[in-house]
Amino acid sequence: MAHLHKKMKKGRPYYYIREIARVDGKPTVVSQVYLGSLERMLALANYGSGDDSVAKIMVEEFGALWLANLIDQDVDIAGMIDTVIPKGKKETGPSVGEYFLYAVLNRMIDACSKRSLPEWYADTAIQQIRPIAVSELSSQRYWEKWDRVDESDVLKIADLFFKKLADLEPPSSDCFLFDTTNYFTFMASDTESELCRRGNNKEGRHWLRQVGVALLVSRDNQLPFFYRAYEGNCHDSKLFGNIVDSVISSMKSAVGKQVRLTIVFDKGMNSDDNITAIDESPDINFITCYSPYFAPELIHVKLNKFAVADTTKNRGLKESGCLDDLILAWRTTGEYWEKERTVVLTYNPKTARKQRYVFEGKLYKLETELFSMRGKVRKGERHWKNKKNIEVRYQKLCEELHLPKDLYKLDLVMEEGRLVMRFRKDYYRIGKYCDKFGKNILITDNMDWETGQIVQASLDRYMVENSFRNSKEDDLVGMMPVRHWTDSKIRCHILTCIIALSYLRLIEIRMERAKIKMTAATVMTNMHRLHSCLVWKSKQKTPERVIEEPTKIQAQILKVFGYVVEVGGVLQNLAK
Repeated sequence: MAHLHKKMKKGRPYYYIREIARVDGKPTVVSQVYLGSLERMLALANYGSGDDSVAKIMVEEFGALWLANLIDQDVDIAGMIDTVIPKGKKETGPSVGEYFLYAVLNRMIDACSKRSLPEWYADTAIQQIRPIAVSELSSQRYWEKWDRVDESDVLKIADLFFKKLADLEPPSSDCFLFDTTNYFTFMASDTESELCRRGNNKEGRHWLRQVGVALLVSRDNQLPFFYRAYEGNCHDSKLFGNIVDSVISSMKSAVGKQVRLTIVFDKGMNSDDNITAIDESPDINFITCYSPYFAPELIHVKLNKFAVADTTKNRGLKESGCLDDLILAWRTTGEYWEKERTVVLTYNPKTARKQRYVFEGKLYKLETELFSMRGKVRKGERHWKNKKNIEVRYQKLCEELHLPKDLYKLDLVMEEGRLVMRFRKDYYRIGKYCDKFGKNILITDNMDWETGQIVQASLDRYMVENSFRNSKEDDLVGMMPVRHWTDSKIRCHILTCIIALSYLRLIEIRMERAKIKMTAATVMTNMHRLHSCLVWKSKQKTPERVIEEPTKIQAQILKVFGYVVEVGGVLQNLAK
């Protein structure tokens, strides 16, 4: 039953409407609505009577859009783009930069198609935040504006944007993380495109055309400082070779001073030419993974030679008592790419257990199929009488399960005029195969780094992987699927998403500085629920705008950014 509840705060009474019900037999507050002080309650009561009675209320989405625009005020992406592509003498409506901005704001909150953009903005308080003729944001107008943006313009805009990011949040770390991913499209096969090609898609949609994106992220603040869109069928090592000079230049530009820098990348980027290019760059070092295929002798090093690596994760595991999950490391040196390098072999017991579990399942499935094959051979069934065909079937089965073909010894012999099939496990081969579980080979030219530093830098590659994961969210950023049909529009779309991704990370940085651990997704979800209300009173022709009462989390977020909602629904800047 609902009742009026009073709370005393600093000697003043504040009132709530509470509803209490029994939950699991205990009286529990199931609903609580804040009314405020006596003065605010009196004002609310007056809204419904006399000349101040409310005739109409319109509710608009406000909080998330306001916050997104607030972040842009430090960057001014629209003004930045307009310096590269200025407005024409006879050009009407928003500028090219403003079209990018309104796309970015949408990508930060609730990513939708350009066709749906006017409808989405119509339900928001955009006219209060940054006025715009919503009808101008149609998909047709976007294509007309973005037609003016070519590949060189996109590169200039990206360069200006990353320089601005470096000014706002200069990276203090000497380490950068580099990785690549791809985004599938629904582009038809006969549509002309240099970017969209079929390749090994990371979402498993190999039959669709895709576009690749490379990203360089600073290790300390996790902000991107370089990206490049590239052809979907281009191998990572070839791409890295084409852009390695630009990547190194971006690292130096972001830091802004002559220091020794390290780039961390995956084994897919390894090649003689790429490593040579890094070696020839002064004050640039690298840490990379290395394929066990080219160094099998390292994989079979006994675990009794390993020691616990000094990493952040291991320190946390020690505190929680999970000693069996500690990451181990073994260090040596060797000649790779014609120079002496430091080599670190790591072992993750948790990963090894998972890989062993998956392997056992595959091995069981392979054995089950072998028993079935043996039965068919024994019965002399059709298509099971040819020795070579049976061996091909076995090899194909191993390929489907992604297993080596030598884990079982297969014997097909003729006995008494009949083909007989026998098989047995090769425990030596299985043991050698299992040796690689949980192990990873790291190679670096940072000869003076401690083992724990090298391992930690490699583990920190999750930061750039997190950026890719966030870019593939349906609501925030929403880079995938790419629903654009020309390369120029795809490049504009990717630039928009990279800017949105950077803005969301800036929000997280501000929250971290306030010692509040909250993801950008959580921040935007909460702020999305903070509405702005237009209130028409019976005797007034113009409405009053009121911000609704923020929740505890919303008030916390507002305070981090220097704002508060005062009594009466007024958003107030605390600095004024």
